[in-house]
Amino acid sequence: MSGTVSVVIPTYNYGQFIGEALDSALRQTLAPVEVIVVDDGSTDDTEQIVGEFANRSVRYIRQENAGVCSARNRGAAESTGDLIAFLDADDTWEPTKLAKQADRFDDPNIGLVHCGMTEFDSASGEIVKIHNEGGELGVAENLLLWEGPVIVGPGGTIMVARRVFDAIGGFDTRMKCGEDWDLCYRIAREYKVAFVAEPLVNYRSHGAAAHHNIDNMECGMAMFYEKAFDTQDPNVLALKDRALGNYHKVMSGSYFRAGRLGKFASHAVRSIARRPANISYFLGYPLRRLR
Repeated sequence: MSGTVSVVIPTYNYGQFIGEALDSALRQTLAPVEVIVVDDGSTDDTEQIVGEFANRSVRYIRQENAGVCSARNRGAAESTGDLIAFLDADDTWEPTKLAKQADRFDDPNIGLVHCGMTEFDSASGEIVKIHNEGGELGVAENLLLWEGPVIVGPGGTIMVARRVFDAIGGFDTRMKCGEDWDLCYRIAREYKVAFVAEPLVNYRSHGAAAHHNIDNMECGMAMFYEKAFDTQDPNVLALKDRALGNYHKVMSGSYFRAGRLGKFASHAVRSIARRPANISYFLGYPLRRLR
């Protein structure tokens, strides 16, 4: 095991959930050196709920609303641990989460360790899916291509070495969606990634989650690719058409499910233009949707 762990919890109007999140962070078999809650301008009872944990190594920081990236960066900057674990305020952790991830930092070249997660329905509490398909090899390339095992639920499943987080510049505060994908890609480009193949995070699926806003997802991922391909690395540039072809394929599917057929068609055309092999996928689309 390598060093002390700080937990950072960004929150905005999640008073109804944050007590559970804090309790799960404080029940870890490897006790965090601190739990830092960064309240990004909440107008609900978040401050009162967090105040109930004030004597249990929990620090509360309030800032004007600036977005989740700013809140995570603020928490990381205020923390003191050698390792930083991020927990979304509406999720929870299994008790051994920090210990099992910290154990993987035995190699100094490892920059990030992620783990599996259980996705559950917020209303019913029923399990939607167990995600345990994370990867360790070729993670940067797979993130770029939307192919192969990548990072499972990169918000609350990741633990990052502080020196690595500082070196890559933290979260990009310009991004409203895809910021965790972008952070993990930048880390995986420079450092090794490790994976704990156990569902140690309980991810709450509900309509308020950022990834349900397709427009924000499109904007964030477009910025991700603009940054990723702003390079002279021939190995990265060689993947551009394949990567963008796959990206537009995913976006077209998202817009189709939302009933926005104009945006579906636009992304489908761009997907095929970038990667002609994708035409077979789209030709079979009506039948797959009917099934």
